Amino acid sequence: MPVKQLIKDAGAWLDHRLQISGTIVETAEHPVPRSSASWWYVFGSATLTVLIMQIVTGMCLATVYAPTADRAWQSLIYLNYNQPLGWFIRALHGWGSNFMVGLVCIHMAQVFLFGAHKYPRELTWIAGVVLLLGTLGMAFTGQVLRFDQDAYWGLGIGAAIAGRTPIIGPRVVDMILGGPIIAGETVSRFFTMHVFVIPALLLAFVGLHLYLVLKLGINEWPMPGRIVRRETYLAQYHELVSKDGEPFFPYAAQKDLVFAGLIIAALVITAAVMGPIGPNGEPDPAIIQTVPRPDFFFLWLFAAFALLPPWTETFLMLVGPVVAIGLLFAIPFISGTGEKSFWRRPFSAMILVLTFMTIGILIYLGTFSPWSPQMEAWSGTATPVEYVKGRSPLELQGAILIQSKQCRNCHSLGGEGGQRGPALDGVATRLTPDQIVRQIIQGGGNMPAYGKNLSPAEVNALVAFLETMHPVNEPPAQNSAKPAVPGSE
Repeated sequence: MPVKQLIKDAGAWLDHRLQISGTIVETAEHPVPRSSASWWYVFGSATLTVLIMQIVTGMCLATVYAPTADRAWQSLIYLNYNQPLGWFIRALHGWGSNFMVGLVCIHMAQVFLFGAHKYPRELTWIAGVVLLLGTLGMAFTGQVLRFDQDAYWGLGIGAAIAGRTPIIGPRVVDMILGGPIIAGETVSRFFTMHVFVIPALLLAFVGLHLYLVLKLGINEWPMPGRIVRRETYLAQYHELVSKDGEPFFPYAAQKDLVFAGLIIAALVITAAVMGPIGPNGEPDPAIIQTVPRPDFFFLWLFAAFALLPPWTETFLMLVGPVVAIGLLFAIPFISGTGEKSFWRRPFSAMILVLTFMTIGILIYLGTFSPWSPQMEAWSGTATPVEYVKGRSPLELQGAILIQSKQCRNCHSLGGEGGQRGPALDGVATRLTPDQIVRQIIQGGGNMPAYGKNLSPAEVNALVAFLETMHPVNEPPAQNSAKPAVPGSE
């Protein structure tokens, strides 16, 4: 039996049981306005193409990536330098994320500019907004999974911002990090979001989006004077399609296929030339003088937050994104009828231009904007009052250093703080002053060495404060090699 006939028979056998040929034919031949077969309408299909590539490359990477705090960074180094073609798969996945964010933004801008959010396509726009947010969520979680120095401290800043939320702030931080500190559960949690939760959400809304496009039709070219009215639009659209419509395939799909091919070629060339994105330095909580920078799609937000006046920070950080997202969802209800043509909607076109100009300027500023992360909501919880009462100036300076150096990112004090290291409340009963000095400077166990990050005066102040960390009725630890001096207590 010829191979061609064998394939034909196999296809007929599958179709007889799945009954999908009718759906495929209906989808391929559904009529679209002739004016919609334009290069302006290719960004949606190109985004879908990149999404498929992200899923395929992501599955390849997931077979090697280790979602644990102590192995994530090393597994990426292994992919970059040891796994055959690992660097290229990482490069495709990393730059594909950038391409996808860019394409989604361009597609949303084109839809808004052409009035395709108006009646009866409000739900199509809402599905698109969810896809935009999901794409940004994938980009953010992917950056965290690099688990390098930028990811570690960038996540700390994000947690600090979330922690400023009134009342529920600490619970939000615990939900994001999987506990009070960035640790193994944090990486596992972001891996689950990046690989399972957000992709499932994206695929579900991609299906809804495509279904709505098929049922409601592709938006026609926004001719000036063609007014959208709820009473007459559907009849006018069906009349336009019946008079001037063409089947989607091959008439309109050919431009989609060409552009998707160009995007794939551009992505492959970019990946081959630019190589994988990171990871940068291994995450080290000891390096607190760090300047984390997000990937380009969040640089504008980084710059906006970094340049805010201190007295407006908390309010605008918490309220600004909520208002912006709310406005995106509300657009089809604010402007659901009327003119579609951007020539007759100058205010909408001006808003779009100003938005892109602002984001572009902020991305540029984000490459060098200063940032002084405030960790009060994350690891800098105020020192309990009873720990600073009656302390000497040197001991108080040590208490301030415990606060400013984020020691409580790993150590608790008064029952609040990290759980990675032992609680500081009784440290003086376990370690002598000399042992505390050695532990701070040289590190040991899970604790990094801070000798290069603290001056001798700062070490002395820290030790002076930590020496007071013992119960009132329990003396501090002493060096057993030195005989006790009678009456010294």
